[in-house]
Amino acid sequence: MLRVNRSSTRVVLGVVATVSALLLTACGGNTSSGDAAGSDEAFTVQQAMGETLLPGVPDRIVVIDSPHLDALVALGLTPVGATESAAGGGFPTYLADGLEATKGVGSTAEPDIEAIAALAPDLIIGSKVRHETIYNQLSAIAPTVYSVNSGTDWQEQARVTAASVNKSKEMDDLLSGLAARAVAVGKDVGAEGQTVSMARFRPANFRLYGPNTFSGSILTQVGFKLGERDWNEYSMLELSTEYYDQIDGEIIFYTNPGGDPKATTMNTVTGLWGSLSAVQSGKTFEVEDETWMVGIGVNGANIILDQVSEALT
Repeated sequence: MLRVNRSSTRVVLGVVATVSALLLTACGGNTSSGDAAGSDEAFTVQQAMGETLLPGVPDRIVVIDSPHLDALVALGLTPVGATESAAGGGFPTYLADGLEATKGVGSTAEPDIEAIAALAPDLIIGSKVRHETIYNQLSAIAPTVYSVNSGTDWQEQARVTAASVNKSKEMDDLLSGLAARAVAVGKDVGAEGQTVSMARFRPANFRLYGPNTFSGSILTQVGFKLGERDWNEYSMLELSTEYYDQIDGEIIFYTNPGGDPKATTMNTVTGLWGSLSAVQSGKTFEVEDETWMVGIGVNGANIILDQVSEALT
């Protein structure tokens, strides 16, 4: 087994993405073309809960889900507040250098409404799939913008975040640059025609990640195939250890949250999988859970590309 270590985040700028940006319409004029920092011009953001009117470009932003946090940092912005994967657990290490001034506001699963209000934000960003039930409470504090999903279709979260701070063009460039870099890495590692399994060990089972998950989508951009599966609505499979042979890619990437193999199914599965082709050929790579599973966004994606390149070249 080769354990791949994190290298520094590299954000690559490229040409404008061919995918259309999330609609951002200015009241009295189109402000979607770039940064209008300091502008008092109002604009409307189309988002998962409808439309949100912003009186101007916000500068006191609270984010309550990890894809939006990565997106803000990638755009060069620092939120005044953000949730953590676990309350008090700290922000993702790979983003921490840019978040010294950011206050924790509870966990992503249970944002602290009072702590959010105390920061007097002028924008709150979250996701409908996680936070629909508290939308009205948050909207009473400040204009609130939601993406539809969290992690699955992660570029949707990146785009709605960018739209809400009037930086859609900048996010288009970041996503386009990422796609170009993924293609280049794929050529370097000979990804075309190869299959990959992306697994995450959990206390009672393990997951296989499909092409619409965050890490799965990056591997797909690189050129790998994740196999034909009956993926669930989150583009993944939850499997018990006896189905270890479903980890059947020619290359295996896997994560073990917390790092203790005894605390998850990692020891059991890796004790059984000796006959798998990737194991036989020495192509199993343990990678960081924080970036591959939690670090959802442009910054996290570039770290994944770093680690794929490191592992396979």
